[in-house]
Amino acid sequence: MLNRRGFLRQSVLAAGVLSAGPRLGAEERAAPKIEISLAQWSLHRTLFSGQLDHLDFPAKARNDFDISAVEYVNGFFGGKTMDFRAAAKNTAYLRQLRQRSRDAGVVNHLIMIDEEGPLADANERQRLAAIANHKKWVEAAKFLGCQTVRVNLHGNGSAGDKQTASVDSLGRLGEFAQTMGINVVVENHGRESSNGAWLAAVIKEVARPNVGTLPDFGNFCQSHPWGSPLEGCEKPYDRYQGMAELLPLAKGVSAKSYDFDEHGEQPLLDYRKLVNLVKASGFSGYVGIEFEGPTQPEDEGIRKTKRLLEKYL
Repeated sequence: MLNRRGFLRQSVLAAGVLSAGPRLGAEERAAPKIEISLAQWSLHRTLFSGQLDHLDFPAKARNDFDISAVEYVNGFFGGKTMDFRAAAKNTAYLRQLRQRSRDAGVVNHLIMIDEEGPLADANERQRLAAIANHKKWVEAAKFLGCQTVRVNLHGNGSAGDKQTASVDSLGRLGEFAQTMGINVVVENHGRESSNGAWLAAVIKEVARPNVGTLPDFGNFCQSHPWGSPLEGCEKPYDRYQGMAELLPLAKGVSAKSYDFDEHGEQPLLDYRKLVNLVKASGFSGYVGIEFEGPTQPEDEGIRKTKRLLEKYL
């Protein structure tokens, strides 16, 4: 119970806050913090050719592009020294990678997981094996200090069967990852997952705080398993509608880019519109550069993508 003096004091303070509300709100309301990271797939040609080793990726991101957060691809772990699946459990190798990133002053943000089984498959035995396969990458992410792992929702069955299977898989994997403080995100990456409404419905049904989306600017083709528009698309999904559907559930954004025109823009993508959607959603976190254009050098493509993001961010 308040005495009279306390009541009057609180009333005066409340009146002061109310009268100053609009002014203070304008001064204190900070814009969402958006930072740029670099997805390792941007250098896939260089890595596959052996010109760059996986362990050197953090230093290259920092020294060549002045980017201080990275997103790994699991298939590049181990380089030429060991199988990538073995590298995920090799603490000496992970310790070396962690030290390399620290020496470079780089944040390990995310691991993209591919080729570890179909999380959306209607066959329960195959799906449970896929969940088990993904767990070692969650553990690797924790070891490296990452915040997030990215998974795919691929598999056999009808769209409805895949949705049921996906909800179960993400629920199980999300529960496991939550014990380590790791997020599980799904990228729109072909087939049903490139349907923004379908993927948003899956994530909402999972209803776990550490399970969300990784909206990708480019992958809204439902007629290919990986969703790339470079292959041509018989069944496209409106990318701007899809981004709007996935951004409220996002824990990261993938800024896909291809080849550039003479103005430094993306002929296939309206970058201004896409970046404005990200900003309007209130998203806060990393927007990862993922250059995969086939005709320009990868280093050049990364730099041009960074300039384009900085222009509109």
